[in-house]
Amino acid sequence: MVGRAAAVLGTRRAAGLGALLVALCAWDALANELPAVGDRWDVAIVALGVIPATFGVVWLLLPVAEARGLLPVAVATGALALLLDLAELDAGANVAKLVAFTLVGFWFLQLFEALSWVVLVAVLIPWVDIASVYRGPTRVVVDEQPGLFERIAVAFALPGEDAAARLGPPDVLFFALFLAAARTFELRVAATWLGMTAGLALTLVATYAFDLGGLPGLPGIALGFLAPNADVLWRSLRARASLE
Repeated sequence: MVGRAAAVLGTRRAAGLGALLVALCAWDALANELPAVGDRWDVAIVALGVIPATFGVVWLLLPVAEARGLLPVAVATGALALLLDLAELDAGANVAKLVAFTLVGFWFLQLFEALSWVVLVAVLIPWVDIASVYRGPTRVVVDEQPGLFERIAVAFALPGEDAAARLGPPDVLFFALFLAAARTFELRVAATWLGMTAGLALTLVATYAFDLGGLPGLPGIALGFLAPNADVLWRSLRARASLE
């Protein structure tokens, strides 16, 4: 499976992915050894550096989005993340979680038969996320079982601190799904990646600026998918409606 994935990705892309995964592991493992900086610098480093680097993994993995057998590989990667977590190898576990959630997102897209399904999800899922964060299961997990949330979330390490900013599994999953959808349905892939990455970065900035405990990530991700492709999506949906 590793050999097939490397062949799909191509030599340069596979090498870039490997280097990026190593760099993310190194950051996760060593960030707390760096000098501490103020909160504003923490936000800037994560928003402008760590978030784009983290979701660069999704970008580099994109060619495998249409491959068969993604779900078993995602489950195996998730199991690896669990083993690494139990072994207290947190940096490796964090990167393995990122890859596992990405592969689940790619696999999930394969269940969608039309672009209209993706658009519907992009319109609805932010509201579900908002309800979950403020009144639903996400709030319950974060408030009552913070250890569980830390264990399943993808962490963005902060320099000089043991604390980290964290992103829940659905955020990574839908980021991967929407990016793969942009590729599958011939939308603006680069603009979609930039839009969703910017949406997450701005969500983090807003959390700091308004002194909030956290904000749902999916509204920014969904908007980052819809906005750069709005004209293309509109024409596609109109064309589909006219055929029906």
